[in-house]
Amino acid sequence: MDSQPVGTEPVSTSGSAAAASPRRPGIHRRMYDWVLHWAATPYGVAALFLIALVESSVFPIPPDVLLIAMVLSARTRWLWFATVCTVGSVLGGLLGYLIGMTLMDTVGQAIIRFYHAEKYYATVEDWYRQYDYWIVFIAAFSPIPYKVFTIASGAFHMNVLGFTGVSLVGRGARFLLVAFLLYLLGEPVKRFIDRYFDALAILFVVLLVGGFVVLKVL
Repeated sequence: MDSQPVGTEPVSTSGSAAAASPRRPGIHRRMYDWVLHWAATPYGVAALFLIALVESSVFPIPPDVLLIAMVLSARTRWLWFATVCTVGSVLGGLLGYLIGMTLMDTVGQAIIRFYHAEKYYATVEDWYRQYDYWIVFIAAFSPIPYKVFTIASGAFHMNVLGFTGVSLVGRGARFLLVAFLLYLLGEPVKRFIDRYFDALAILFVVLLVGGFVVLKVL
């Protein structure tokens, strides 16, 4: 054992050394890392499907995280990965729809409370009256919490075929766009997506709704 140098005081493990120790990541970051680690396993595709499925109703981490990592690891398979992600997400949306239709007062409300979306959910019914299927498409494509709208669609008894159709178009457009850009441009576009995807998605939705309003006025 090394001796302590003369003239120095013992170092307290509860003082500055403890303060310098790295803080444990928050639960959200740990879940993010857990999702990401599946890309380096033989179960990546199955994990992508399951994460996309549960994210549409209950899980907080978007499947884009794993989709991006998997496309970068095998860019020629971008279409397959995007398709798996889309199918899983749409099926998960139907699960959310079922929760809203049959279990809104129990499971549905618990999910809304977990995400602190009570006030947000209160405005959704009015949006449904105004925009109908458009609001589901916007939620499916954009950073708006899709899970809130899958549950709301069931609670408000939206036509299930229409719900499935717009979910398929919206989720498919989102995941195919991300995967295709990664296929074309690789790692540089990953940094761009990480930084600006939410803003670009919102801009796309604003332009889409604006175009719809213009057509309606004309």
